[in-house]
Amino acid sequence: MTSPDTSCEGPTTPQLRSSLETFPPYVPGKAPKRIEGLTPFKLSSNENSLEPLPAVIDAMIAHAKNPAFYPDDAALALRTELADRLGVSIDQLVVTTGASELLVALTQITSDATTEAIYPWPSFEMYPQITGLAGSKRIAVPVREDGRHDLDAMAAAITDRTRLIILCSPNNPTGPALRDDEVRQFLSQVPGDVLVALDEAYWEFATAEGAVRGVDLVADHPNVVLVRTFSKAHALAGLRVGYAIARETVISGLLKSVIPFGVTDMSQAAALESLRHSDEVDVRAKEIAAVRDDFAHALRDQGWDVPDAQGNFVWLPLGDLSSAFEDACVDQAVAVRNLGDGVRISIGEREGLDRVLAVAAAFRTEHFG
Repeated sequence: MTSPDTSCEGPTTPQLRSSLETFPPYVPGKAPKRIEGLTPFKLSSNENSLEPLPAVIDAMIAHAKNPAFYPDDAALALRTELADRLGVSIDQLVVTTGASELLVALTQITSDATTEAIYPWPSFEMYPQITGLAGSKRIAVPVREDGRHDLDAMAAAITDRTRLIILCSPNNPTGPALRDDEVRQFLSQVPGDVLVALDEAYWEFATAEGAVRGVDLVADHPNVVLVRTFSKAHALAGLRVGYAIARETVISGLLKSVIPFGVTDMSQAAALESLRHSDEVDVRAKEIAAVRDDFAHALRDQGWDVPDAQGNFVWLPLGDLSSAFEDACVDQAVAVRNLGDGVRISIGEREGLDRVLAVAAAFRTEHFG
C-alpha cells in the first residue's frame, strides 16, 4: 500500500469568506443569574411575558400530528386569512420561519458585493449581519439623539449602488415609531428600483398617533416590502412564524430564497388561531404598552433620558456605563440587554421591572450624585 501524497501541504482548515470578519455573530439575550432568595427575570429578549391565548394552545395540541409528513409549504390557510384581514391579494404574501428569515431572504434577492445597503443604527442587530454576509457595503446611519431614524441622512446616503434600505418601526432597541408623513416624504426621495423593507415586528404595541402603517405603504409604493412576525404580540416566538407583504414581483423573488417547508403544521395552526383572536391580542398588546409607559415614566422621574418607547421595551442610552448597569441588574437576578451604547429592558412581570427601577435609582445616585 502506498503512502498518501503529502507534498502539497496547504491550510489545515477550510477557507471561509473574508466578509465574515467584518461583523459579529448575533448573540441572543442572556439568561438571568440564579441568586438564592430572588426570583429571576429575563428582560433581555423582547419576549412576551404572557402565554399564548388558551385557544392557541388548544390549536397547537390538536395539530401536534405525525412529524413524518411535511407541512403545507404554501401555508395556504394562514395566507388566506392574512389576505382577508389585511385587504391584500394572497399572492402578495409569503409566510416564513420568523421575520429573521425574511430579512435574510431580502438581502439574498437584492444584494451582493457590488451593492450598498442602508439601515439605522442602533437598530436590530441582524441588519449588519445579513447585509454583511451578502457582501454588500453597509451604510449604518446613526439615529438622532431622541432615538428616531434620521431619515434625511438616510436619504442623503442613497447612491446608484443602493439596492436595499431597512427601516424599523418601532425601532429596536431605541423605541420610537416612525410617523406616516415622514416615511412618505422619505419614500418620495428613494429611487423606484431600491427595495425598502419596513420591519414592523413591534407594531401592535405602538400607541403614538400618526404612526406608520406598512400595509398602506405597500399599496402605494411598489418598492416597499412589509415584514411582520407572530413572535411578539402573539407570544409565539418559539414557533417561528413571520410574514411579508409586497408586490407580486418581490414575493416571487422571496419564494426563491426562503427555506421550503420551514413553518411547521403546528406553527401555522397556532398563528392562524391567534390571528382569529386578533382583538384579544390587541387588547393584551395595549396592556403591555400601558405597563411600558408607566415604567418609562418612572425612569424619567428618576432623571433618566428615556426615548419615546413604542415597542415592548425601553431604552436607556447609557454609553460607557452600559456594562456597569447590566452588572448591577445581574446582581439582582435580572437579565437586561447590553448593546454597548445603552441597555434595552424588555417589558415583563411587574416584580422584575420594579427591581430594575430600584437598581436604576441606586445606580443614578452612585454615578451621577
